[in-house]
Amino acid sequence: MKTEPVYLDHQATTPLDPRVFDAMEPFFSLQFGNPHSRQHRYGWEAEEAVEKAREQTAAAIGATAREIVFTSGATESNNLAIKGVARFHLQHGRHQPHVITLATEHKCVLESTADLQAEGTRLTVLPVTNSGLVDLDQLAAAIDEGTVLVSIMAVNNEIGVIQPLEEIGALCRARGVAFHTDAAQAAGKIEVDVEAQQIDLLSISGHKLYGPMGVGALYVRRRPRVRLTPLFSGGGQERGLRSGTLPAPLCVGLGTACQIAVAERAAESDRLAALRNRFLTSIRARVPDVVVHGDLQSRIPGNLNLGFDGCDGEALMTVLPDVAISTGSACTSASVEPSYVLRALGMSAALAGSSVRIGFGRFNTEEEVDYAAGRLAEAVQGIRANEQQPAAMVAGE
Repeated sequence: MKTEPVYLDHQATTPLDPRVFDAMEPFFSLQFGNPHSRQHRYGWEAEEAVEKAREQTAAAIGATAREIVFTSGATESNNLAIKGVARFHLQHGRHQPHVITLATEHKCVLESTADLQAEGTRLTVLPVTNSGLVDLDQLAAAIDEGTVLVSIMAVNNEIGVIQPLEEIGALCRARGVAFHTDAAQAAGKIEVDVEAQQIDLLSISGHKLYGPMGVGALYVRRRPRVRLTPLFSGGGQERGLRSGTLPAPLCVGLGTACQIAVAERAAESDRLAALRNRFLTSIRARVPDVVVHGDLQSRIPGNLNLGFDGCDGEALMTVLPDVAISTGSACTSASVEPSYVLRALGMSAALAGSSVRIGFGRFNTEEEVDYAAGRLAEAVQGIRANEQQPAAMVAGE
């Protein structure tokens, strides 16, 4: 057994890139100033670093620096975007503003829209096709004169499918509806351009792209301007949308991670696609009936979600301590229910419960991939053999 598990859970989190750590380190010690203290050099240095990070983050998505609001992560960004738009309309006389989202969205989006529904917002949660993608005709039919926001994630955190952002953005812009996308799993991995894709609000998470945990960003379009009601009150930092002292080291880390990801995206995408295909080919050779969940073409290169009929996903985790994979979203890992994302694709509870998510990353090697594929195949075969053994014994009697 390997001394360290092979890490293949990069949709849950990514390791901090050493280059990102090097950029952050001075701001934990020597350059410790408050970026909002503008009366002395310590504050100026911190502010300059934060503003550089804002520019780097904006450049990763085709935005301008003034459109970036730093947050604690994608969950906060999603809450601010979704609740902010709906509450602004509620506070300015719009009776029952209408919000549309998908059944496969991240929990923080679904819970945010549920909160709004309790406050008087009309909510439509659309189904997805069995490939995990939005039905654009259904989306168009759901938009009405009261619709103020469509929130559809760019890349699903469990099955890795890429939604048609450009088509969604064009539809929303033509109908005068704000379009928000949770891009936590997309930024730095696929091309994201808020202008070309007509995105009005976009959420980013640092620890999904080899940056630090505890920091993220929300893109808020300035022209045409998107109006938001803040989540909480304070000193009015971040254009009055997100009060509180910014963590300069974390902002620097996010900006650096974005810059590296964009510079290396093309080469990294090719490498991850090759690792994914190598892994899947190896699994299929040993377990021919493996099921791939979600569209395999419209998908980020580093993701697989696989179903093994007759194998409980949690049982697979138990017998694979040397391979770090997961049964679904890290944000719902306390639940023992089958993934609601996989259930939304129309599959049975049994098949959903037999599924595991594999996420390949920047520092994985071919040797690790080969080892992990072999171990997973062995685990599946072992569990299936144990399940069949009692029946065989009865037949022998």
